[in-house]
Amino acid sequence: MKLNENQKRFADYYIETGNGVDAYRKAGYKAKSDATMRTNASKLLTNPNVRAYIDDKIAQKDDERVAKQDEILQFLTKVMRGEHTEQIPVGKGEGYFELEDKDTYVKDRVKAAELLGKRYAMWTDRQQVDAVMGVQIVDDVPGSDEE
Repeated sequence: MKLNENQKRFADYYIETGNGVDAYRKAGYKAKSDATMRTNASKLLTNPNVRAYIDDKIAQKDDERVAKQDEILQFLTKVMRGEHTEQIPVGKGEGYFELEDKDTYVKDRVKAAELLGKRYAMWTDRQQVDAVMGVQIVDDVPGSDEE
């Protein structure tokens, strides 16, 4: 992806604001009217190199913000095993309190175990039924043919 400096700035501002005209203006481009800015911003957004840069940056941000399956399973495992602590306020008198690390509550550990169990289908009753059955069709509905 080869972008010039203005295109890169435009793409970065567009990712930040989601507004093509604002990104066009902040990137240093000049135009006489908002309509021209809108048209030129639209052209930049359809440029394959600019679009690929924007899509790549958004994908990187999503990877950083959204937990993946392994990360969730690791967290649930730590909670279930009591390896994860949480800070709670503990009163020290006269309205003063301090944050102290406390072990995870048992109910939270049980919930984590339940969620892990669901993930691995440990609580699912599996029943396999195999049957060989014949189909018999009986045409005993009286009709106008028999009258």
